[in-house]
Amino acid sequence: MLTSRLTKEKKQSNMEHELKSANEMLADSLNSLDHQVEIKTPPVPCKYNEDDILNSAVDYIRSTYAKHYSSVDGIQTLDLIDAVGDAPAFCRSNAIKYLARYDKKGFPESDILKAIHYCVLLYHFSRKREHTNTNETI
Repeated sequence: MLTSRLTKEKKQSNMEHELKSANEMLADSLNSLDHQVEIKTPPVPCKYNEDDILNSAVDYIRSTYAKHYSSVDGIQTLDLIDAVGDAPAFCRSNAIKYLARYDKKGFPESDILKAIHYCVLLYHFSRKREHTNTNETI
C-alpha cells in the first residue's frame, strides 16, 4: 500500500512538473510570438512631401562626404571644432548663414539643403553634449 501511494504521489508530481513545463513552454512560445509579430500601421502621408524632402537631404548629406576636406585618418575640421567645444555654436551659425542668404546667390535649394545639414549636425552635437560630462576640460 505504501509503495502504491508513493508511486501515485510520484506520478502526480511528474504530471504537475510536466504541466508546469508545458505551461512554461506555452508562455515562452507566446512571448516569442509577441516579439516576432510586428503590428504595422500604414504610414501617415505627409501633406507637403516632407518625407521626400528629408530623403533628398539625406542624399545631399551623403554626397558631401566625398567633398569634405579630411585627413587620411578621416578627421574633419568639424571634429577639431568639436574638440574645443564649439561644434554646436559653429553648426547653429552656419545654419543661420545659409538661411539668411537663401536665394541671394541663385541656388535656393542648395542653401536650404546646407541649412538642413547644419541643423542635423547641431542636433547631433547637442545630443552628444547631453550625454557627456560638461565639466570636462579639454
